[in-house]
Amino acid sequence: MWRTQVLCLLLVLTGLAVPPAAAQEHKDQGSWRIDLAGPEADRGNVARRPDGITVEDSAVRTASVPGASHAVYTSPGRDLGRRLTAFTVRTEAELPSGTKVLTEIRGSDRPGTWTQWRDADGAGTVRLPQAVSLLQVRLTLLGVPDGPSPTVRAVTVTAAGQSAPQQVPENGASAAASGPTYRLFATREGLTGQTTANGHVIQPRDHFVALPSRRMLATNGGHEYQVRLCYKGRCETAPVWDVGPWNTRDDYWNPPAQREMWRDLPQGTPEAQAAYLNGYNGGLDEFGRRAANPAGIDVADGTFWDGLGMSDNDWVDVTFMPDGGGGGTTTVTAWTQANVRSCAARSCDIVSTVYPNESYPAHCWVVGESVTDEGITNDKWVRLPLNAGGVGYVSAIYLKGDETGGVTTRC
Repeated sequence: MWRTQVLCLLLVLTGLAVPPAAAQEHKDQGSWRIDLAGPEADRGNVARRPDGITVEDSAVRTASVPGASHAVYTSPGRDLGRRLTAFTVRTEAELPSGTKVLTEIRGSDRPGTWTQWRDADGAGTVRLPQAVSLLQVRLTLLGVPDGPSPTVRAVTVTAAGQSAPQQVPENGASAAASGPTYRLFATREGLTGQTTANGHVIQPRDHFVALPSRRMLATNGGHEYQVRLCYKGRCETAPVWDVGPWNTRDDYWNPPAQREMWRDLPQGTPEAQAAYLNGYNGGLDEFGRRAANPAGIDVADGTFWDGLGMSDNDWVDVTFMPDGGGGGTTTVTAWTQANVRSCAARSCDIVSTVYPNESYPAHCWVVGESVTDEGITNDKWVRLPLNAGGVGYVSAIYLKGDETGGVTTRC
């Protein structure tokens, strides 16, 4: 039976003082609607209709939400014009019986880095762990397989402007050049051809990982959240594109006070590991299934076989990258204005721009289309994190320094 539901996530969030000019410019922008029809959003299996967005193909599902069809929408980043830590998010959705909509937010206060995703608590409130100047909303639509799906009609965000709370860095990222490292049992994900929680269709010998919480789930193709895995002398840095294994609300990399569930476990101990080895929670995961192994991370085939040289599930060292993994490892500076594209060729869509003498965080470089400028030809392209999530590529010929713009790591 159809019913209309309004999901109100009251984010009683706070803000820092801003210069008078900025405050004047944004005084009428304290509340806004997400443009669900806008072309800049990231969509996975989302259909646009006159009355909102819904699941396009009800047969598509993801292993992290068994028994449900699945679609995910991530809005472009919203420039707040000031630094805030809280908002009110009002999601208007039509929910047939058996369907659901998850609404989450995250924020950024410097290019390429994001807080972890947060949803509303039982009281309807969300507090980001630090003040942010850019905001993003993610909607996950869960329908009945081969049956009805939810329709999101509107999402309205209202910023609050109170005194800022104490800043609580995630993962201790601000205190160290690299995040914490844990010894974790890693399992091979496989599932070629199936869809991950961020909408990515798994390819043969793919390179990504899954963690058992949505808080560090990157956008489809994005590298906002990454981990570095090392096994018997071989290492690879991989993005987080799926949710699992076993649990979906087990952000064990966070301190116990910030953890979604299982707050009596030590930081760095996955619930499945405690269940399997020590009988924690009766040996069961959050769904009541008996944990058949202590896995705290799933590894896609390419990372598992090619990157790490693994032949069977085993213990690996996993480092959680600083600031959730979105900051990149170096900085590049443009000498002229240039387009940032969706892939390493001039035929690809323009997704951003770099400007003369401005610096940007960078991930790594790839070989792409050769570009000639002022008599010099270069086929190196540098991958940059985007403020709205995801990544873009700029020809290194437009960057200062050597042929890779000073980026030493190849993607």
